[in-house]
Amino acid sequence: MHTRILSFLLAFFFVCAGTSQAYWIWTPKSGKWTNPKTAVKNTPADQFGFAKSLFENKSYEDSRREFKKLIKNYPKAAEAAEAQYYLGLIDEAQNNLYAAFLAFQKVIDKYPFSQRVPEIISKQYHIGELFMAGAKHKAFGVDMPIEHPALSVFEKVAENAPYGPLAAKARYKRGLVFKNQSQFFEAEEEFERVIKNYPDSEWVEPSKFQLAACRAAVARSSDYDQVATAEAKRKFEKFVEDHPDAVLSEDAQKQIKELALKEAESQFNTGRFYEKQKAFDAARVYYEGVIDNYPDTPWASLAMERLEILEKKK
Repeated sequence: MHTRILSFLLAFFFVCAGTSQAYWIWTPKSGKWTNPKTAVKNTPADQFGFAKSLFENKSYEDSRREFKKLIKNYPKAAEAAEAQYYLGLIDEAQNNLYAAFLAFQKVIDKYPFSQRVPEIISKQYHIGELFMAGAKHKAFGVDMPIEHPALSVFEKVAENAPYGPLAAKARYKRGLVFKNQSQFFEAEEEFERVIKNYPDSEWVEPSKFQLAACRAAVARSSDYDQVATAEAKRKFEKFVEDHPDAVLSEDAQKQIKELALKEAESQFNTGRFYEKQKAFDAARVYYEGVIDNYPDTPWASLAMERLEILEKKK
């Protein structure tokens, strides 16, 4: 009876061992059963080499697992920084852009002396441009920001190297993202930072143009806010004065004409308001102002017609 029980237990053991041999291996050196999925190589260099070979063979998930094991088991090794960098490359290769951005940022946060930092900042900037161009906001295993992801990315690019070669450009692009979302005041803040903090940058000139464009957009969104219209017009005029040969000056001239038309309309409508209130003297002042200041607009002709009507009422 005992022999039968022992035979059954041995058979059960060997069956289980056979089904689990893919997960557990006996290592004579340690005298233990080990799971290859959790086992780590004897040195960080060996572990890194193994993980990198998987990456080069495009076995990305296996490679990810091995790089994470290196960081966990050899956190202070030089290879740990490289392993974190490769985690970013894996997400980048899988088009998981925001996760790649975060993985690259961990290199800067945890290993600030890594030689990869300039390269990483460049990669982050490229990710920001991809988001700005409409790249899909994939978020496997990470929380996406509520705001446009390019805003977070460009902010970090500027923060990681405030006076690096991409800082002014990142600030400018961040302003454009805000502007494209009709967040004009936030956009203006970014453009002003470029002008103030990077006075010698090539992005100062377009930032001045965009500041004026933001003011113009605010003016267009509000029929009664003529202060914004006048300010936008002044900014464009100053831009043309300072940069007469700039490519954007032609666009600025068009914006000035458009804003002048809006100002003329506003003054004409104010004249009409006073006319309806029978305050004819005030109405004449506004109509004459339209004729004197905006003679090339359709509103000047209309103002002349209203003055002729007022003359008949004397």
